Amino acid sequence: MQDEALERARRRLAALQAGRRDEPAMDATLARARDQIEHLAQAAAELEATLPDRVSSALRDSLQAEVLPVARQIAEVRGLSAQTIRRLEGLQGELEAERLARVDDLELLVDLIAAGWRGVERRLDRLERVLDRLERALEDRPAPQAVYRLDERRGGPGA
Repeated sequence: MQDEALERARRRLAALQAGRRDEPAMDATLARARDQIEHLAQAAAELEATLPDRVSSALRDSLQAEVLPVARQIAEVRGLSAQTIRRLEGLQGELEAERLARVDDLELLVDLIAAGWRGVERRLDRLERVLDRLERALEDRPAPQAVYRLDERRGGPGA
C-alpha cells in the first residue's frame, strides 16, 4: 500500500514539474491533507492528554512486576549477609577463646616440664653431694692392707 501511495505522489510531482496542473485534483488533495492533518492533531492531542498517565501506569506496573521483587531479594541478601557476619564474628570469638585456652594449656605444660627438670636437678645435686662425701670418706681412709688368699700362700690351688 505504501508503494502505491509513493507511486501516486511521484506521478503528481512529475505532472507538476511538467507544468500540468490539475486544479480540482489539487484542491481535493489539499482538502484530504487538511483533514488528515486535523485527524493527526486530534490524535496528538489525545496522546498528549493520555500519554503521561499511560507512561506512569506502565512505570508503576513495571516497578511492581520487576523492581519490587528485586528489592525484596536484595533485602533478603542483605539480611543473610548480616546474619553471616554475626555468625563469623561468633566463630571469631570462639576461635579467640580456644586460642587463649591453648596458650594457657601450653603455659601449664611448660611450667610442669620446668618443675620436673628442677626436681631432676635437685636429685642430681643431692647425688653429687653424696658422691662427694663418699669420695672424701674414701680419701680420708687409711690405705687398705694387702689381703692374701689362703690358696695363694700355700703354693697355689691343689698343692
